Formats: sequence, C-alpha cells, structure tokens
Amino acid sequence: LMIDATVGGGGHCALILEAYPNLKVIGLDQDPNAREAANRRLAPFGSRVKIIATNFANFIPDEKASVVLADLGVSSPQLDVASRGFSFRINGPLDMRMNPEEGITAENLIQSLKETELANIIYANGEERFSRKIARKIKTDLLEQGPYEGTNALAYAIAGCYPPKQRYGRIHPATRTFQALRIAVNNELEALDQLLIEAPNWLRPEGLLSIISFHSLEDRRVKKAFINDERLERMTRKPLQASPEEIESNPRSRSAKCRIAKRRF
Repeated sequence: LMIDATVGGGGHCALILEAYPNLKVIGLDQDPNAREAANRRLAPFGSRVKIIATNFANFIPDEKASVVLADLGVSSPQLDVASRGFSFRINGPLDMRMNPEEGITAENLIQSLKETELANIIYANGEERFSRKIARKIKTDLLEQGPYEGTNALAYAIAGCYPPKQRYGRIHPATRTFQALRIAVNNELEALDQLLIEAPNWLRPEGLLSIISFHSLEDRRVKKAFINDERLERMTRKPLQASPEEIESNPRSRSAKCRIAKRRF
C-alpha cells in the first residue's frame, strides 16, 4: 500500500502504479478539482486506487503503508487556472484556497489583519525583507481605494515597494508575498508539522516516507524532522533535486527538493 498524501492530478500515482502492478494506493487531496482530475487519470487502475477528500493533516489510515509520498505546495493546475487566484501571471480573484469550498480567501485575510500582523506573515512565510513596506502599502490601498481588483493589481502594488533596479530580476517582486499569503490562507506549515508527526505512524517497519518541498520553510522542517525523529532513518543526507534536463522540460521543478526516510521499527 502507498499513501499519496497530495494526489493532485494523479501524475505520480499513475507512474508508480504502472511500475508496481501489485501496489494499491490511497490518494488524499482537499481540492475537489484535483480529486476529479485524479479520478479520471487513475480510472484505468480500477480498485487499486481509492481517492479520499481530506487534508493530509486530518487523515487516519486503516492499515499500515509501505510508502508515504507527499508533494507539497501548489500544483501546476492550481497555478494555471486564473479563477483560483494563486498566480499573478494570469489575473484572477484573490482567493488562494486549496479547498475552495471552505476557509477564508486571501482577500479576506489581508482585510482582516492589522498592518503589523500582515507584515509579520509576509516576513515569516515569505522571508520577504520589504515586508513592512509591502504591508503598509496594502493596508493604505485598502483604506484609500478599497479591495484590489485581482492578483495583477496586488502584484503591481507589491512591485512598487521594491527599488526600481530590483523590480525586473529573474524572480518577480510579488513572489514571496504571494507565497506568504497562500501559506497563511491554507495553514500549510501547521499541516506539514502535523504530517511529520503522524506520517511515520502510517508506515510499517522499513516503510519509506518521501517528501518533496519547494521552499526553504518546508525543507528545513522536513530535514529537522528526519534527523530528530527516532522512528526514522534518513535515506538521503542531501535532498534529491531535478536534473538540468528535467528543469528544462519542467521549469517549476527547479526548486523541488526530495528527502526520503525509512521507518526503523
């Protein structure tokens, strides 16, 4: 049995199910659009696959698994659909919820927070050094102009907080703030902390826990847990990363880091 804690569109699952004909998979995802895509993609595997609507932080399995896989962060389909509001590259509403059926939107969040609270979130979750200037700009705009019309308007306001020479680098100035808001909206770090506590209990002895992270806040948590958890033995001293060929074909894999640990007993 494999538990795919972030089944998404079923891409990982499909490849693994093809490679291991006797394997069964439980796929978890809180995003109804992702579950629908996974059900379509994995339909050929029939009863070998079970998709469950849940955040991995809330999951309790009925049986032990040989493998637990978690591919953290936002998925390409979520980024590429404007109505989800994850990206400033395509204009959409300020939503950012991984489960669009519950919780508060990014727009609600920035309206409800005080300037200092917003600055603290942008700094803590985005490691953004202009966090106080950005928070002041956002709250001033809300007071003077009302809510932003969409992701593009927010990104433009954030970029204006950067010195002119720093607005046109490889990384867009709004990237860290959007990351920070998305993490806050979805309680991503709290959910990851819960996964790192519970996932080793989902494994049988010698079972593997594999986690793919996309930024340092996640990777540091995974690394620390794998080192300090007496239930686990690290299989990767350094994280596995995408090859130049993979990055060329899939640029979003550039920041991916995969760490693997084995259940000791």
